[in-house]
Amino acid sequence: MLDNGLTLDLREIIEIPGSAVTFSHTLDSETLQFPGVEGYVSPPRAEGDVRNIAGALELNGTLEAEMTLLCDRCAKPFGARVEMRLNIPLAADLTDEDNPDIFPLEGDHLNLRELLETYFILNMDSKRLCKPGCAGLCESCGADLNEAPCSCAPKTDPRLTVLSQLLNIEERNEQ
Repeated sequence: MLDNGLTLDLREIIEIPGSAVTFSHTLDSETLQFPGVEGYVSPPRAEGDVRNIAGALELNGTLEAEMTLLCDRCAKPFGARVEMRLNIPLAADLTDEDNPDIFPLEGDHLNLRELLETYFILNMDSKRLCKPGCAGLCESCGADLNEAPCSCAPKTDPRLTVLSQLLNIEERNEQ
């Protein structure tokens, strides 16, 4: 049962193995603004349940969102649909506080909003590309290399400058 839309009351299932509490929650997209996200077509929505499996509580379900992201290489906006599977162990007492895979309960309640927002942000791809082979922008002139190659000379590795000078000397000697 949801209390005020943010807290899931687990008193009914904590002591009864095999029992479950279902949830359906839409996250506030205003609180999920971070670099690379231009906007949301539809706010992130989560559905699932919390089950007592042999005395251990586990949250299972899906978290979905449609959004507009900025490509990390060419900076163009593109649409993306994200679907995350939720399989999160819950614990009333954290014996291993450094384990990020276990989410703590607040007594016999779960702060569903906090858990879902944290999970969503931590599980977003760190590299967002409009397409797998995105060529990005030219470092020198800023041209979009997906549209056409630019006329800039290719940059050489500064460590190879001496070799390049040697090759130029040999070419001049041969002429």
